[in-house]
Amino acid sequence: MTVSDPPPAGKPAPRRLVRTSDGDTPVVEQPIRMVSVDTPEKAGYAGAPPAAQAVLDRCRGRLTDGTYGAALPDELRDHLLERLTPDAAHRHITAGERASAEFDRLLDRRLARPGGERRRVAVLPAGEKIDRYGRLLAYLSPWFAGGPNDPVPPRDAPERRTFNLDMVASGWGALFLVHPSLPSAPDLRLLLRDADAAWTERRGMWAEFGADVLLAYEFRACVKLGVRNLPDPKATAASAFQRICVDLRDRSVVGPFGYHRVPPSQRLWIWPEDYEQARATLKLPGRSA
Repeated sequence: MTVSDPPPAGKPAPRRLVRTSDGDTPVVEQPIRMVSVDTPEKAGYAGAPPAAQAVLDRCRGRLTDGTYGAALPDELRDHLLERLTPDAAHRHITAGERASAEFDRLLDRRLARPGGERRRVAVLPAGEKIDRYGRLLAYLSPWFAGGPNDPVPPRDAPERRTFNLDMVASGWGALFLVHPSLPSAPDLRLLLRDADAAWTERRGMWAEFGADVLLAYEFRACVKLGVRNLPDPKATAASAFQRICVDLRDRSVVGPFGYHRVPPSQRLWIWPEDYEQARATLKLPGRSA
């Protein structure tokens, strides 16, 4: 028997071995990244608010002193400067804590069964199964066994909603559609409807911390721009804004630096290496800057 070379494997990631079911079925802890939603970061990402604010202040200084020059368009710099307030880190990280509490509350409420026991979760892997950090990309919802004592609710019943959708609808998570991990057309319409309502009605983080609160992907980008050692500003700016943004209202491509012109509820993101495939699949026009 001849064995051909296997396809390239993803990067290995450490996991805790929980148990084994049989000789070829180990059970490990596997972190899941819920797709289509992006909640604010907590202190673990860039430190507690004082430390994170120092990084954001350094980012703000570089955006105003010309460090990034032509690497970032003026419109994007102005958009970020409006959000890099003296309390930007505190607002963002506190929003992250609130989002985490909201998710725990949803889990407690929606996984509770009449007898008091906790329902299991259903995990539906997305189009791209594992991200660059080794997390399973998936949608999560309550699990219904389907038997006479636990029938599966109808397709459109509220009990079938994913936690991904609930977090977007609550306003504690921003819409974060990344090709190719997109929901089906009916689910996408529902997701966009709830995302638009959360944004226009200023729910969740926007209600408590203002419409100018840094979204999670903006916070992560600004942390990169404010890194202490900056050998190459142009490369750092390109690294901070890699994904290409598409305006779902008309499928126009606004590029990595034009996302601020699109409402948060109408942004679709594409990694550069996936762009040609996405362009053909989604019938996108030519790319713009």
